[in-house]
Amino acid sequence: MFLPATFTVALLMMLTSMICWGSWANAFKLTRGYRFELFYWDYAFGIVLASLVLALTLGSFGSSGDSFLANLRAADTANIVYAVAAGVIFNVANLLLVAGIEMAGLAIAFPIAIGIALIEGVALSYALQPTGSGLLLALGVALAVVAVVFDGKAYAGLGDAGRPTSRRSIGICLVSGVLMGLFAPLVTRALTTGSPLGPYTVAVCFTLGALVCCVPVNTYFMRRPLSGPPVTYADYVAVPWREHALGLLGGVVWGIGGVFNFVAASMVGVAIAYAIGQAAPMVAAAWGVFVWREFHGAPRRSGRFLAAMFLCYLLAIVVIARAYGA
Repeated sequence: MFLPATFTVALLMMLTSMICWGSWANAFKLTRGYRFELFYWDYAFGIVLASLVLALTLGSFGSSGDSFLANLRAADTANIVYAVAAGVIFNVANLLLVAGIEMAGLAIAFPIAIGIALIEGVALSYALQPTGSGLLLALGVALAVVAVVFDGKAYAGLGDAGRPTSRRSIGICLVSGVLMGLFAPLVTRALTTGSPLGPYTVAVCFTLGALVCCVPVNTYFMRRPLSGPPVTYADYVAVPWREHALGLLGGVVWGIGGVFNFVAASMVGVAIAYAIGQAAPMVAAAWGVFVWREFHGAPRRSGRFLAAMFLCYLLAIVVIARAYGA
C-alpha cells in the first residue's frame, strides 16, 4: 500500500484532510431545498465509496506493508471492532453537532463541541501513542482552541448570539464534543495494538460503521426533525438525482480527507494528524467569507475575530507540525 515516505508528504496529506473536512458541507449549500436528514444518507454512502476506492487502489499497490485485503484478513478482530466503533461514535457526534448548531447556533455549538473534541481527542490519542513533543502539541492545541472561540465570536456577529440557548442545546453540544473526541483514540488502538489495521483498512471499517449507524440515528432525526416536518424514505427516493449527486460528492470529499488523515497518522501519530485535520473550521470559515459571503454586512468586530481566528489556526498548524520532529 502507499504510505508517506517523508514528513513533507504526510504534512501535505494532513493539510488535504483539513481542506476536505472543511469543504464537504459546501455540497449541501449547493442543493435546492434538500433536507439535511436526506442529504446525510448520500453523504454516508459517499464516505464509504471514497474509502473503498482508495483502499482498492492506493491501499492495494505499493511497497509498504500489506495490501488492504491482506491486512483485513490478518488483522485482529478487536481492532476491526475499534475502527467500526470509531465510525459509529463519529457519526453520532456529527449528527448531534448539526443538531447543536440548529438549536444554539454556530457561535455556541462550535466553541463547545469542537473545543472539547480537539482537547480530548488529542490528549487521549497522545496518551496511547506518544509521538512527537507533547509540549509543542499542547501549545498547538491551545492555539487551535482559541481559534475556535474566535470563530464562534465571529459568527455571533451574524446574529447567532440572539438565539435562545437552552440547557438541552448546551447538553447536546457537550455530548457531541465528548463523542467527537473519542473516535481518535479508538482509531489509535486499531492502528497500533496486536495485529494492527492499516490506515486504509481503518478507513473502510470506520466509514462502514458510520453508514450502519445512520440506520437508527438518522432515521430518528427523519421522524423527529429539529426543524420542519418529518421526512420519509419515499421523500428520499423522490429527490432529483442532482441532489443525490451533491450528497455523494460531499461524502466523497470528507472520505478522501478521512483516508488521507489516517494514512498520515500511520507516520506522525494520530494525535498530530487529528489536531491538524481539526483545523477544518478555518477552511469552512474561509469558504463562508470568500465564496458564500456569509459575513457581508457583519459588524467590524466579526472581521477582527475572523482575522484572529485565521492567525491562531495558522500558528497552531505550524506549532503542531513542529511537534513531530521535536
